[in-house]
Amino acid sequence: MLQKLKAVDWRSNVIYLIFAGIILLFSALLFDRGFLTGANLMNIARQTAMISIMAVGMTFVLSAEEIDLSFGSVVALSAIVTALLLRSTGSIFIAVTAGLLCGVLIGFINGLFVARIGIPSFLVTLGMSGIVLGLARWISHLQSIPVNNEFFTFIFGSGDIGPVPVLFIWMLLAAVIGHMVLKRTPFGRKVLATGGNKISALYSGVKVRSIKQAVLIINSALAAFSGILYAGRLHGARYTLGENEVMIVIAAVIIGGTSMFGGKGTVIGSVIGALIMGILNNGLILMGLSVDQQMIFRGLIIIVSVSLTMRYQNRCRQTRKNE
Repeated sequence: MLQKLKAVDWRSNVIYLIFAGIILLFSALLFDRGFLTGANLMNIARQTAMISIMAVGMTFVLSAEEIDLSFGSVVALSAIVTALLLRSTGSIFIAVTAGLLCGVLIGFINGLFVARIGIPSFLVTLGMSGIVLGLARWISHLQSIPVNNEFFTFIFGSGDIGPVPVLFIWMLLAAVIGHMVLKRTPFGRKVLATGGNKISALYSGVKVRSIKQAVLIINSALAAFSGILYAGRLHGARYTLGENEVMIVIAAVIIGGTSMFGGKGTVIGSVIGALIMGILNNGLILMGLSVDQQMIFRGLIIIVSVSLTMRYQNRCRQTRKNE
């Protein structure tokens, strides 16, 4: 029994301990403010769903040793395109398809510059972020676009199936599919191989450029879907959607155990990291902190958590090099 316990790498599973610890902490501090009520837990699920879905996409990008800074703007553009077409055509299929295609096209362009031309993904996606945000502001005229289609808002945001929010179901689907693809398919193994050692992957027959382009498309497509869900949940779209999510999503993925240096990714860990961010946000609100104080505490928590996680990842990376 002792040998089995020693064989467990507790550091690689620390995210689950942190998750349980945070729940216990807020349960003790906020037991008289309804933290553990079903209504509040479902509210956390709604607030965290889109972050979790974006975290699934970012897991693939970081696992392939790339970065995407444009997905926050993709959220806004996709939501606005969907809302505008829903208003003008009345067709949910056309509106949702167009919103998703926005993400796919932006991801394809990002991948074209990164994988085919060789420009660093940090620079490409940073520039693309400004272009996409400009488009979102331009076509919306800086105005909110209302969404009044009740069936759309039920399916893509505000609906509940019994006590379970529809958003939570979308989150579970994204997490399960993302986990299966990354861990159980040849594509997922190629993504991890590409991020772990690009040269070895090339000699093993992996089409590294195609893999890098694919993960950027996946990330933008999931960001676009998150934008559609935001439009459904908020009953409208605005160019400011997604502007604060970039830091939170990347932090959630790193805290969850995905390496910024590529070669290691965990979709389940990323979703738990997103849930941690949602619980922290909810707990700070219930504690009565002002918006300014919440931003300060959330920023500090992100810096400390990411620093500790990256320190561990650096040690693991150095150990692998020495071996």
